[in-house]
Formats: sequence, C-alpha cells, structure tokens
Amino acid sequence: MKFRQSLFWDVDPSTIDTQKHARYVIERILDFGRPEEVRWLFRQYPRGTIKEVLNLPRVQLSPKSKNLWTLVLQ
Repeated sequence: MKFRQSLFWDVDPSTIDTQKHARYVIERILDFGRPEEVRWLFRQYPRGTIKEVLNLPRVQLSPKSKNLWTLVLQ
C-alpha cells in the first residue's frame, strides 16, 4: 500500500517497512486512517497483533480512538 504523506507526516512514507514498523503503522492508521486504510490494516495484521498494540502501556493513540478500537476488537 502507498501511504499518504499526511498520515505519516514525520517520515518519508516510502521508507516504512510494514513488518518492522508494525506498531507505528497500526497506531497511525487506527488514530488518523481513512476507511480504506483501516480495511487494509485489518487485512495486513492479525487482530491479535492489533489488540497487543492497543494494550501497550505507552500506545500513541488518542483516548477516544483507543476506546473505540478496544470496543471494536472485543
């Protein structure tokens, strides 16, 4: 997938390795992603991996996004 610059404003999106940088990708897409990006995320990563990222102590998600995705992934 080609990532939007506005989604990954602090890096060059073409340098993102979706496996190596999985936490970063998951956090950004869950917090700021468009519906098509969220669909891609759920095809790319197992639900268990996404849940693990949500439960990390210093997850980089807004409280609203974290609460929403925690409910969705129950």
